[in-house]
Amino acid sequence: MVETASSAKITLPTDEQILITREFNAPKHLVYRAWTTPELVKRWWAGHRGTTTEVEMDLRPGGRWRYVIKANAGFEVAFHGEYREIVPDEKLVFTEVFEGADPLPDADVPVDTVTFTALEGDRAVVHLLTQTTSKAVRDMILESGMEVGMQEQMNLIEELANSLR
Repeated sequence: MVETASSAKITLPTDEQILITREFNAPKHLVYRAWTTPELVKRWWAGHRGTTTEVEMDLRPGGRWRYVIKANAGFEVAFHGEYREIVPDEKLVFTEVFEGADPLPDADVPVDTVTFTALEGDRAVVHLLTQTTSKAVRDMILESGMEVGMQEQMNLIEELANSLR
C-alpha cells in the first residue's frame, strides 16, 4: 500500500463555500483519471460505507452524471448533476444534487469546481470548491457527515491513481 500524502483539509472561505484541499502522492493525470473514469469512480465513491452500484458519466459540458451507493446499512444514496466545464487533467465544474434531500430550485443547486495541480516529485494537489447560494445550504452539507466519507474517498483515489502507474 502506498503511503498517503495527507488528509484532506476543509476550510470555509466564505459563508457560501466549502474548500477541500488534498495533496496526493500520485501524478496529476492519474488522479484526474481516477476521478473521471466510471470503472474507477465505482471503486472509490462509496468510501468504506458501502458499494457503488451505479456510475453514469457523460463527461462533456452539458453532460449528466449520476452515482448510486448501496450503504452497508442497506439503504441507497444517490447523487447527480451536470458538467458545466471540463479541462482534461486540469479542471471539472459540475452541479451536485443529493437525491434524498428536499429539492432545491435550480438556481440554488451547489456547484463544485475541482482543480488538479501538479507538484514536484510526481505529486498533485486537488482543490474542490463547493459554491452554495446560502450559509444554510453550506452548513447542511457540512452537517451531513460528509467529512468522514470524503476522507475515505480521497485515500481510495490516491491508492487507485498509484495502481495505474
